[in-house]
Amino acid sequence: MKTIAVLTSGGDAPGMNAAIRAVVRTGCENGVRVLGIRRGYHGLMNGDMFEMNLRSVSDIIHRGGTMLYSARSKEFCTEAGMQKAIDVCKENGIEGIVVIGGDGSFRGARDLSVRGVNCVGIPGTIDNDIGCCDYTIGYDTALNTIMDMVDRIRDTTESHDRCTVVEVMGRRAGYLALNAGIAIGATSILIPELEFSVDKDIIERMRRTQKTGKQHFIIVVAEGVSDQLKERGLNDVGALAKYIEHNLGVESRATVLGHVQRGGSPSVKDRVVASQMGNYAAHLLLNGVGNRVVAMQKEAIVDYDIVEALNMKKSIDLDLYKIAMEISI
Repeated sequence: MKTIAVLTSGGDAPGMNAAIRAVVRTGCENGVRVLGIRRGYHGLMNGDMFEMNLRSVSDIIHRGGTMLYSARSKEFCTEAGMQKAIDVCKENGIEGIVVIGGDGSFRGARDLSVRGVNCVGIPGTIDNDIGCCDYTIGYDTALNTIMDMVDRIRDTTESHDRCTVVEVMGRRAGYLALNAGIAIGATSILIPELEFSVDKDIIERMRRTQKTGKQHFIIVVAEGVSDQLKERGLNDVGALAKYIEHNLGVESRATVLGHVQRGGSPSVKDRVVASQMGNYAAHLLLNGVGNRVVAMQKEAIVDYDIVEALNMKKSIDLDLYKIAMEISI
């Protein structure tokens, strides 16, 4: 190949810049022209791109977010939008694209691949919910951000003998909630993969804990349990906090961490894994291989057919959840 491109799509994740850096420098060191596409597939359709070199990616490995920006595009999902993107690739001599993002981004990469544009996906999402992958770029940084924020919240929670309900990201997956919950010693953890009873899994656990002398509590809730909460007449975590206070007499507050979880300087793990994946993805394209997703399995960097990867399912670690419940009383 003579020209490849790189883009970031969907929600940003710490470590995306490290992956971009690895793709660009691998390409440049192997004599390939590398184009950076701004704002994901939207930018691809509109030709919003620029040529990158070794210095284009200097001093970005420590930065959160994505220097190429990100955007969602409904137009790209149409046949006309797809053709528009393909035409831009032909006009600019783009023979392969590294796509950094989640499942939605990979579906776009698959659609381009079957139409003749080689694409390789790199999993970048703080939710860690890509089926083919043990670990996704941004997950470790997000976990550490949650831990840091909740450790700060705990100070005032303990000072006032309160219960704090903390909502973390994870619309379809509870990996952030489960692992962060263990790390901060949450009394209860609610995740979308498991059914729960507010009375049994929160109220009764808090009562048991009170009997041992503890008077302050942290409850971690994944945002993906919102539908289950609504089925129980609780519209949000604020309503859950009021329910706890009403039933136990413990002053309760709700905190939604929100997009603070996406930002910040990436951790060592995210920088290293992103660099490995970016280098691996670039070499796949340099060897004329497309329609693949780069993944981490058992600490090794591997790749899968993109269709196979999209069909793979990932399940929560039930043993880890049991551990959390045993040690958090």
